[in-house]
Parts: sequence; C-alpha cells; structure tokens
Amino acid sequence: MTKLQGSLEACCGCGARFLPSDGPRHAYMISSPSCYQAFGSLLEKEYSNSALTVTHRLNVDTYAVQHPGHEKDRRAVQSHGLHLARLMLQLENVLPPRETNDVMLGMGRYKESLKALTPPPSYRLTVKDVLPFAGTKQHSEKVREWAKATWEDYREHHDYIRDWVKNLPL
Repeated sequence: MTKLQGSLEACCGCGARFLPSDGPRHAYMISSPSCYQAFGSLLEKEYSNSALTVTHRLNVDTYAVQHPGHEKDRRAVQSHGLHLARLMLQLENVLPPRETNDVMLGMGRYKESLKALTPPPSYRLTVKDVLPFAGTKQHSEKVREWAKATWEDYREHHDYIRDWVKNLPL
C-alpha cells in the first residue's frame, strides 16, 4: 500500500517532508525521526566508501545547522555555532577536511562564547534533496551544493560567525 502525498509530514528542523515514522532522534538537534533516518542513510554511504569522506564533514555540518535544537539548550547553541563556523571554514577558506576538524576542535575550547542564532525561515535544499544521490557519483557534488545553499541561507549570521572565528585566540 502506498502512502498518499498528503500524509507527508514536515521535519521540525529543516522543513523537508517525509513519510511519518517512529525512530531515534538526536539528543539535542531537533528533527523528525524520518529526517534523522535520511541523514543516517547518507552517513552510511560515506562510511562505506572512502571516496566520499571528502564531503563527510560538510554533510555533518550542514545537517547540524539545519537542525539547531532549542536556543535554551546550551549544547544545542554551541553545536549550532561550531558547525556553522566549520561550514564557513570549509566553504570560504577551502581547508582540507582534516584541518577544518582540527580547527573546530580548537574552537570548541571557546564554544561557551557562542550566542543562539535564529535559523532562517526555510532552506533551499535539505537532506531530502541529497538522499537520491547517496552513494552515487554525484553524492559529493550534491552534498557540496547543499552545504553552499545552507551557508547562503544563513547569510544574516555570516559577519557574526566570521568575527567569532577571527577573534579566537587560536
């Protein structure tokens, strides 16, 4: 039996529409179980194919900033800011993935100074747009498109994130 289009539900984080399901969710990132499962499917493809590791951190960062969690949960605020900062580093500074991860670990020492950021009202691309390409030759290209679109969706916070990173005593 096929579910009708009208039975899709929007993810409370990114707004992507999925068939409703039960399942796990992240401890403090807010998403629907179906959206979190879609993210897990992308991760599965990346973990099983070393050629996809080049965009793995872009995938993680993009999903994290689209599912920021509650602004009163300090873990969520810090995670949101750190992932947005690493997304910026990967897209604007074009550091290799290993180096951006090392920088993020250093930035983590100052995460308590991050403020809550209001997410945009909607996203141009979501995990649902990338999912059909999971594990294909276009996987990395689609993750990169998703990451760039999401960074642009956060345009209102670019100066804050750039300044926060620039002023860290790293």
